[in-house]
Parts: sequence; structure tokens; C-alpha cells
Amino acid sequence: MLNKITTPSGPAVLRAAGPERAERTAPRAISRRRRAFLDSTGQVAFVAPAFIMVTLFVLIPIGIAFYLSLTNWNGFSPNPGFVGTANYERILEDDAALRAGTFTAILAICGTLGCNVAGLGFALLLTRSTRFNSFMRALLFYPYVIGALMIGFIWSAILGANGVINSALESAGLDKIPFLSDPTLSALSVIAVTIWAAFGVNLVLYLAGLQTIDESMLEAAKIDGASTSQIFWQVKLPLLAPVVTVNIVLSAVALLKTYDLVLSLTSGGPAGRTETVAYQILAVSFSNGSLGYGAAQSVVLMVVVVAVTVAITSFRNRAERNVAA
Repeated sequence: MLNKITTPSGPAVLRAAGPERAERTAPRAISRRRRAFLDSTGQVAFVAPAFIMVTLFVLIPIGIAFYLSLTNWNGFSPNPGFVGTANYERILEDDAALRAGTFTAILAICGTLGCNVAGLGFALLLTRSTRFNSFMRALLFYPYVIGALMIGFIWSAILGANGVINSALESAGLDKIPFLSDPTLSALSVIAVTIWAAFGVNLVLYLAGLQTIDESMLEAAKIDGASTSQIFWQVKLPLLAPVVTVNIVLSAVALLKTYDLVLSLTSGGPAGRTETVAYQILAVSFSNGSLGYGAAQSVVLMVVVVAVTVAITSFRNRAERNVAA
């Protein structure tokens, strides 16, 4: 009859194997722990600079702005008084703030649609790589490089009461057109100039998206007898869905913060009809010495921008999933 052989495990093995094996195993365990510690330290070291920058330049300023929005600070007093939610209640009763919010919403909606339609339209026309198309791409992108402030000055010299267009009309014996002095025309002028100045970046993004579409899919659609419009709506546009989402979000967020073009083109006039929220914030904060009220408007604008971004992204992601299904 054979005796049952039992195999010791764990520390018993080490004891059974004697002190020599224990001496060989211990350094391996220490080496694994040291490697895990070094990996964790490396990950923290990579993330730390970004976290510090975000904290210093994003989170802390947001916290300061929220604190100031609860005070009546005028920018000079060392001890601002706490007023609670009075500044937020004032926004709801301020006709100028509501008018600026309405015009900003119209500008963001019309501008986003205009920038994306113009950007996608020109991208479809300029997809092929030719010298003329390369020249047109650079020409259409150029306004985006100039800067909104200079563009506003340029177009004020074109559309102003004594600008290029009205001088030509006057020389021809025709009446002047109040592009920048009529409330409706001035709003339309700001929207049109904003689209003209901003759609270049949308054009570039759509061109990049169109170049990623596999040519074999387009050829297969043509062989199946699809027309040009069917290829666009049923092949190209679904494949461009992620690019469309990025373009819509970028355009909407940028237009909600429009300031410099309004400043140089109309200065918010006539009678504040083209004031945007960003323009209103700076005018109230520094010209009127109401930084507490301006901080409250800034917080509201920030919340609106975040809400719009999340809503558009969620809507587009759902649409992309439906297309993929």
C-alpha cells in the first residue's frame, strides 16, 4: 500500500524548500511591486500637468466667476457685498440682456446652418485636386485667418453709410441702403458677415471628411444606378456624420461667444439691436462698472454653451447609431 503524498503550499513551500529558495522568490515579489509603483507614478506624472493647467486656467476662474456673480462688486471695492441670486434675477428683468440673448440665439442658429451648408457645398465642389480648386480652397479659408476684428472693419467700410456700396449707389443716382443703421438690415448684415468669415474652417473639415470616403463605395453606388443626389444623401452624408457633428458643435459654440466682429462692425447698434451676450457682458462689466452682474451673465452663458454642446452631441450620436443600425 502506497503512502499518500501531500504537497505543501505557500509559505510551507518556502520553509520546505529551505532558506535558499525563499531568498530567490522574495526579490521577484519586491520587483513586481516596484514595477507597479513606477507604472502608477508614471501615469500620475503624465496626467498631472494637464490637471494642474485645467485647474489653474479653467476650474479656478469658473469658481471665481461664480463667486463674483453672487456679489455687487464694481471692480474697485476690496470687499464686494454678497447679494445672493439678485444678479440672476436681474437678468430675467433686463430688457437689454434678453434682447442680446435673443439675437445671440438667432445668430448661433442661422450662423451654424449657414456655415455648414456653405462649407459642405463648397467642399463638394472643390473635392477634386486641381490647381484651381487648391487656389479656391485657400481663398475661401483666408477670411478665417484674418481675424473677426479686421473683417468687421473691412465690411463696415463696404456696408457703411459712406461705404463702397452706398457710394456707388449714390453715384448712380440711387438711394442708399442702410445696411448698418436699419435694425433688420444690420442684424442680417452681422449674420451674413459672420457666415462669410467663419465657414472656411467648416470647408476644410468637410474636405478632410470627403477624402476619407472609400472610392469603391461610390463606384459601387454608380454601378447600381444611383444618381448624384442619391449618392450624396445615401452614401456620402451618412459617412460624413461624425464630421457633421464636429462642425455643428464647433460653429454653435463659437457663434454663442461672438464679440469682436460685432464690436468692429456695428458696435452693437443701432439701439443695441445687434448686441450679443458676450458684447453685453463686457459692456456691462467694464463700461458700467458692474462686474458682479457681468459675472452672472458669464455663468449663464457658460451653462448655455455646455447645455447646447451636450444636446447637439447626444442628438448626433443617436442619429449616427440609427444610421449604423
